[in-house]
Amino acid sequence: MISASEFRNGITIEKDGQVLEIIEFQHVKPGKGAAFVRTKLKDIVNGGVTETTFRPTEKFPQARIDRKEYQYLYKDGDLYTFMDTENYDQVSLGADVVGDSMKFVKENEMVRINSYNGNAFAIEPPLFVELEIIDTEPGFKGNTATGATKPATVETGAQVAVPLFVDNGEKIKIDTRTGEYLSRA
Repeated sequence: MISASEFRNGITIEKDGQVLEIIEFQHVKPGKGAAFVRTKLKDIVNGGVTETTFRPTEKFPQARIDRKEYQYLYKDGDLYTFMDTENYDQVSLGADVVGDSMKFVKENEMVRINSYNGNAFAIEPPLFVELEIIDTEPGFKGNTATGATKPATVETGAQVAVPLFVDNGEKIKIDTRTGEYLSRA
């Protein structure tokens, strides 16, 4: 059990059947009245964020989230298959669990699978990936002063906005959190 006075960023708690991660917290001691803890909580399963206040003496069970490295093997229909590189166990997750997190991940790359009580609920891809451009239009000369971009398709099938000077066959570095082009690789 963890009391509200011990809250810190990143701690996960169970409240009303939900698993919540503390994003922000603030201990408030007003001039009149009792002290309280103001928090911003994120539901780790559906991603919703709520703001709540607690009395410092309130206690909650601490939720244990397992984050483990897996190697992405392949996609078969709506199932994504991953392998634990320590004991070679394979795990298959549906597209509903994976969501958009795999759109920049190639086969054989490492990802982190987050689970609670043995149930996977999220995939964390690497922060940055290097992918090859397979389809983009040629850039036009003299059109670079405004920092213009053009659409490009990378080898995983995802669409990325890239600068006009980038051509087919080039490797680029992408931030997987935002899906933005960072640089040539």
